[in-house]
Amino acid sequence: MIENNFVKLPQGSFLMGSEYMLNEMPVHEVHIDYDILMSKYQVTVEDYMLYAQATGAEVPKDKHEHLGVDVPVRRVTWLDAVAYCKWMSEREGKTVRLPTEAEWEYACKAGSNEKWFFGHDESLLGEYAWCKKNSGGVTHPVGTKKPNPWGIYDMYGNVWEWTLDRYAENYEVTPRDGTHHKVQSDKGMSLRGGAWSAEPMNCRSARRINLGANSRNYFVGFRIVVEV
Repeated sequence: MIENNFVKLPQGSFLMGSEYMLNEMPVHEVHIDYDILMSKYQVTVEDYMLYAQATGAEVPKDKHEHLGVDVPVRRVTWLDAVAYCKWMSEREGKTVRLPTEAEWEYACKAGSNEKWFFGHDESLLGEYAWCKKNSGGVTHPVGTKKPNPWGIYDMYGNVWEWTLDRYAENYEVTPRDGTHHKVQSDKGMSLRGGAWSAEPMNCRSARRINLGANSRNYFVGFRIVVEV
């Protein structure tokens, strides 16, 4: 594993959630008192092809193949993403997994507590994200926009990112220690960050949606974390 493709998150606490939507409430304090590395970039087609070649897994068919191998892989289910993490764990001898919702939002906010990590000015989003307003209806190579203050790219836009959490309608009963919400639900799994097809308000730090673990969509991908 190339360590410079990951950022070590500082330990600390943050306010998770917002008051913009019911599923982002209540705003609550979460403590991240352990070390974790988060990938700077979303998993790319090239990354996924290496996994597929090693395991025989299928590379999802995509209508934008001509965009290249440095765009985020799409049309991967949550189960696909978990299988990729298992392969990476075995290859690297470390625990590689999807980020929890809390870890994802902590890394995204990077010490901020506003609508976006750069503040409340929506006009600045295009400097950091590929979304509906500037994407041209396609994904783009990872890392081509500005990173957030902690050096992580594409936290907003490009593709929605699977998390480890089972979706909860709100934060009334979710963990406060950075771990994932494990309660079985017919609402599927949680995703974060927005996508190339998303409006700016759906590319906020606290925005969250849910899809079934077997869902395969042109606007969904993932990034990984490593436990240290």
